[in-house]
Amino acid sequence: MSITIKKLGGTLGAEIYDVDLSANLNKTKIADIREALLDNLVIFFRDQNLTDEDLVRVGKCFGELAPLPPHRQNPGSQPEILVVEKKPNDKLNFGYEWHSDTTHLPIPPLGSILYALKVPKYGGDTMFANQYTAYETLSDSVKETLDGMRAIHGNGRIMRTLEDKVSPVRGQEAVSATWSTDTSLHPIVRTHPETGKKALYVNIAHTQSIAGMEIDESQPLLQMLYEHSTQNHFTCRFQWEKGSVAFWDNRCCQHLALNDYPGEHRLMHRVQIKGTRPV
Repeated sequence: MSITIKKLGGTLGAEIYDVDLSANLNKTKIADIREALLDNLVIFFRDQNLTDEDLVRVGKCFGELAPLPPHRQNPGSQPEILVVEKKPNDKLNFGYEWHSDTTHLPIPPLGSILYALKVPKYGGDTMFANQYTAYETLSDSVKETLDGMRAIHGNGRIMRTLEDKVSPVRGQEAVSATWSTDTSLHPIVRTHPETGKKALYVNIAHTQSIAGMEIDESQPLLQMLYEHSTQNHFTCRFQWEKGSVAFWDNRCCQHLALNDYPGEHRLMHRVQIKGTRPV
């Protein structure tokens, strides 16, 4: 293998060494990185020095990039790059609840690559949770209950929370621009298209209800799954430094950005790789 891998957690996560992402990656290195991602669900690179063009090029090594809607694009940046920023006066951060990215879309991304440009003096770690393990550790009776079930995903809940709590600095316009009433239907247990393994596929940020049930009827089962899927022993935690990169498989892990750095500035750039419809 052309890369060095060091495990970060017992169930997921690994740091990758001997890779300069600003250089052109050859086919062998791309294949090894992809294998490391499939094996570890989320992988990390440190001490990188990337331009926006580099970040886009790296993302395209692993598939077609998911486009950003025009209102999410940042003037002066590459159109595929999402700016993830919490300014010193902001109260809430981006991704503050456990979630898989944009599951309200019919075809959520395969994965995301996040690059740290500015990190707080303290805090701001990101946690990840293994959804293969979350499914595997369910009882047989619960697995049988979930077989064939589908859930409705949207982003209304998280946007309403931001409307209630967003700081005056960011303002209502920032929230309104991201609002969408679109919903999508996904299996509660999805099969990974590359590994063939089953993963739990609900999250508290986007999952609204179980198809065929009223919202109130859905909540006891969903709440149990939310709590089960993010237990500490299913997780790893990454401490960011300037120049760090995280690449996670959105099909089989959840993540959460800790909001424990009041008055500090955190700035990241992200690209996402197109996925396939969950089945």
